[in-house]
Amino acid sequence: MRSTHEHEAPGSYNAPLMGRTATLLDLAAAVAPGAIDLRREIHRHPETAWDETNTTRLAAEALRASGLEPRIRDDGIGLWVDVGSGDPKIAFRSDLDALPLHEATGLEFSSVNPGVMHACGHDVHTAVGVGIAIALHRMDPLPGAVRMLFQPAEEHIPGGALTMVNEGLASGIDTIAAFHVDPTMPPGTIGLRSGPITGAADRVVVRLFGPGGHTSRPHQTVDLVAVAAHIVLTVPELLRRTIDPREPLAIVFGRITGGRADNVVPSEIEMGGTIRLFNLDVWRDMPKRIEEVIVDVAATHGAQVEVEYLRGSPPVVNHPAVIDAFAVAGRAILGRDAVRPSHQSLGSEDFSWFLESARGALIRLGCAVDGPTVDLHSPTFDADEQCIEPGIAIGAGAILELMQVGALER
Repeated sequence: MRSTHEHEAPGSYNAPLMGRTATLLDLAAAVAPGAIDLRREIHRHPETAWDETNTTRLAAEALRASGLEPRIRDDGIGLWVDVGSGDPKIAFRSDLDALPLHEATGLEFSSVNPGVMHACGHDVHTAVGVGIAIALHRMDPLPGAVRMLFQPAEEHIPGGALTMVNEGLASGIDTIAAFHVDPTMPPGTIGLRSGPITGAADRVVVRLFGPGGHTSRPHQTVDLVAVAAHIVLTVPELLRRTIDPREPLAIVFGRITGGRADNVVPSEIEMGGTIRLFNLDVWRDMPKRIEEVIVDVAATHGAQVEVEYLRGSPPVVNHPAVIDAFAVAGRAILGRDAVRPSHQSLGSEDFSWFLESARGALIRLGCAVDGPTVDLHSPTFDADEQCIEPGIAIGAGAILELMQVGALER
């Protein structure tokens, strides 16, 4: 990894960051081997949501070995560490949990925990977060302080981000950032996008009730299977007509259960699905909207209905000022070609809970391995470890940039 900023025109980057680029590159190179070892150890011993005690311990030990003083949450799951002096106004989030999948990568450091693997790159996120903390600690004095958050249960609803917010660990933070690995981009690149980048992902459970009956006489009962079909086909379209047609909205039912015999109209059916969207105002109003539409459709066909709405996470809406800081850091450290536009995804990220009270951004970190692209949450997913060193350098550089800009603004 090398900087190409020296070939750019004078004044292309903020002077404070330019003056530290060589130091950042050297520190990232020095810290990366330990971060890679940590990633492999975490990958070998994955833990699912709210069970990340060993992962927490490994991250804390790595931080303590470098002279930092991490603090572990009371239940032993998740931690944080403040780097620099003063009250931290900037934070950086890494997540700890793995997924309930059986690993099929064939890596030398594959999971030894049956049915659990790091298929979403959180092992890389933790390693990079620890590396950033150590690199910044070695740059003393910093022009401020940063809180490095290591969050449990990102894959869980409700996730660990909301728990950390409710515990006050983001109190006083005005800016926060996070990485997420991206298997469609090569190592040494980052993907940036202002505005919505990931969607909200809520769940809805619908229970239909009727008298039941014989399939030879559906006119004498309420055909709940037909009612369920109407809900699946018409509710998404009816809801789309209540919002701006330019706004994406995906309502998909993945489960319908009910009935035991082919010739019996069931008296109860349960169905479940997800609601995904980018618009924060629409998300806040969606429980009321969807319940009204489902109740109307069910009533039209004579069925009684219960609607249970399960909140997931809000959409992640990236703040342009935070995106600008990562653009400055990425171009200064790795060159202009390393900074790329990123795509939107209707997948969810509970990092969004931190953005309810702070400006922030989720940054995609290129991690593609050689060969065909394997998507996140696949049993054969792997991240190229060459993404760790540039992730440390760019993460630390962006935090320095945010400290400088934040100090000027405050």
